[in-house]
Amino acid sequence: MPPQPPINGLSVDVEDWFHVGAFEHVIAKDSWDGLADRVERNCDAILAMFAEAGVKATFFTLGWVAERHPALMRRIAAAGHELASHGWDHARVFTFDAKGFAAHPDRSRKTIEDTGGIRVTGYRAPSFSIDRRTPWAYEVLAEQGFAYSSSVAPIAHDHYGWREAPRFAFRPLPGADLIEIPVTTAEFAGRRLAAGGGGFFRVLPYAFSRWAIRQVNRRDRRPAVFYFHPWEIDPGQPRVGNAPLKSRLRHYSRLEQMSGKLRQLVGEFAWGRMDALAAREAALAEPVPELLAA
Repeated sequence: MPPQPPINGLSVDVEDWFHVGAFEHVIAKDSWDGLADRVERNCDAILAMFAEAGVKATFFTLGWVAERHPALMRRIAAAGHELASHGWDHARVFTFDAKGFAAHPDRSRKTIEDTGGIRVTGYRAPSFSIDRRTPWAYEVLAEQGFAYSSSVAPIAHDHYGWREAPRFAFRPLPGADLIEIPVTTAEFAGRRLAAGGGGFFRVLPYAFSRWAIRQVNRRDRRPAVFYFHPWEIDPGQPRVGNAPLKSRLRHYSRLEQMSGKLRQLVGEFAWGRMDALAAREAALAEPVPELLAA
């Protein structure tokens, strides 16, 4: 009897359309409370989609969102999904030193726990911004009691990436239980390809994602890690006309196709929460202290 395919990690980075890094230079943070708030309606649509498919997921949530939408946090938890930290206000890790960074996951975790009523053990850095510049972030996360992080994109990219990082779960700190679970990449002709969701999933044909996840599941015998954002299922969101053209193309391309592709994805593969995936991957996560010294 052939082995059962791994249960993949399904995750939602809970942020609104104006939080994204692509618009950080054209939308001031002090204006956020006056902008159209669409994150709750979009998350409710995602919850309905997941319920229809019978899947559980992890919602990596900004503390800023949790503070303003406590009822949404309770609905996510009541539906059996995991709540985890996405930092406070989407500031990327490399914009801080260790002391400045520490306040963000801590404040976010406490706010999500207070509003959602469940313990938070997972963290994802905004824009996968734990990289070769910020390995000290793992010491902060371990000290704060996080069990796992999913904050690394092990690719070369103009916006983010840590090309030297392992493709699958690893232990970044010697003697610590914290594990890092990178977002999924596939391999083709000796190159790593981003295949874990977001804009790549929207823009590329669905067949590419199917091929990549099957490669990880069947060849590598490991779970895939997939992510997307609530604003990606919302083609009616406001348009930011003064953002750079490249940012607008990345943000708005094929939003109208996202919901259909997601339904296909969650129906075709086995999915679960990231905390459960982390528990299963812990035995396979190799220590790589040399990565932090590089």
